[in-house]
Amino acid sequence: MNMIMLMMALSLTLSILLTALNFWLAQMNPDSEKLSPYECGFDPLGSARLPFSIRFFLVAILFLLFDLEIALLLPLPWAIQLQNPTLTLIWASTLLSLLALGLVYEWMQGALEWAE
Repeated sequence: MNMIMLMMALSLTLSILLTALNFWLAQMNPDSEKLSPYECGFDPLGSARLPFSIRFFLVAILFLLFDLEIALLLPLPWAIQLQNPTLTLIWASTLLSLLALGLVYEWMQGALEWAE
């Protein structure tokens, strides 16, 4: 119990010390370069709030979905060593089929076309 209190006191002291040191050493007078939106030395030429196409986000979400699918199916070759590998392979096939059908549906709807 004594050791835990010592570690908590040490952690609290170190946190307060580092926070105070940060406020003391921080540069409090930002210049115009630091206040510019890009901090790269160039003046912004237009609005930084350009709208993105929703298709870009759809492709990104599809990429994440299939990337997650690969991560979930990666240990599938070791399913042979399970007591009931048939059930595992049926679930994996169902997942793959469902995702493939979703991809075909998106493709048929034209959601993956960049230009209209």
